[in-house]
Amino acid sequence: MTIPHLAAADGTTLPAIGLGTYRLNGSAGVDAIGQAIRAGYRLIDSAVNYENEGAVGRAARSAGDVRDELIVTSKLPGRHHRYDEALTTIEESVFRTGLDRVDLYLIHWPNPKVDLYVQAWRALIEARERGLVRHIGLSNFLPEHIERLVAETGVAPVVNQIEVHPYFPQQEAIDYHRENGILVQGWSPLSHGNDLQQHPVVVEIATALGVSPAQAILAWHVARQVIPLPKAASPQRQVENLDVFGIKLTDAQVEAITALGRPDGRLSDQDPAVYEEF
Repeated sequence: MTIPHLAAADGTTLPAIGLGTYRLNGSAGVDAIGQAIRAGYRLIDSAVNYENEGAVGRAARSAGDVRDELIVTSKLPGRHHRYDEALTTIEESVFRTGLDRVDLYLIHWPNPKVDLYVQAWRALIEARERGLVRHIGLSNFLPEHIERLVAETGVAPVVNQIEVHPYFPQQEAIDYHRENGILVQGWSPLSHGNDLQQHPVVVEIATALGVSPAQAILAWHVARQVIPLPKAASPQRQVENLDVFGIKLTDAQVEAITALGRPDGRLSDQDPAVYEEF
């Protein structure tokens, strides 16, 4: 299955969909991630705090000829934002994966109260220069955080991974990133623990298109040029989630799903302006 790519301002391209791997750990995680790679996934999302870089690396090393097509991702936790600690943590990420590099490395959260994210960003820049990582970016950063990084280092991220789903569509943030040539990845793209996939608007659109509610939601992300990162362990769900690029929503359908957004739409009230994760 051929997956389209999206390009950042610097020419970096990323697959238009990826695999979320939170809680895909151990041997079962290796099996699930390996199956996803065989199904066609090329963007594999992980993090130090997921404690599964080893499983992701094992699956990537077993991928054979497609290893060079893979974008293996990890993320720096808030407890290691200090420059020297950040560099050591990135090295350890590489060692845990067993790969010669991590393809995309992100700062997981800005943790603005601690105010060390500029040090962390300088460490990611150094790691890229040393060949430990290929591309660098952010996760859960607000525009003011991004603008400070660019002002102080002159280096812009290629991607920012943020919470995006129909109950929290983030239109202003998406517009900002597009204007600045920064790709957007969406975590929890299908939402979870709520009624989104049973919502009458989603069900009606899915039925009209002859697809599942999950596929309709993922097609909504694709139409908005957001890179969704759905997590799925079963082969059937993995394939279903991947098979969305032939689904064409009308502008009215995209707008109808976007209109499901709520002021309190965040899943866990994790506002990057105040939320801290270590």
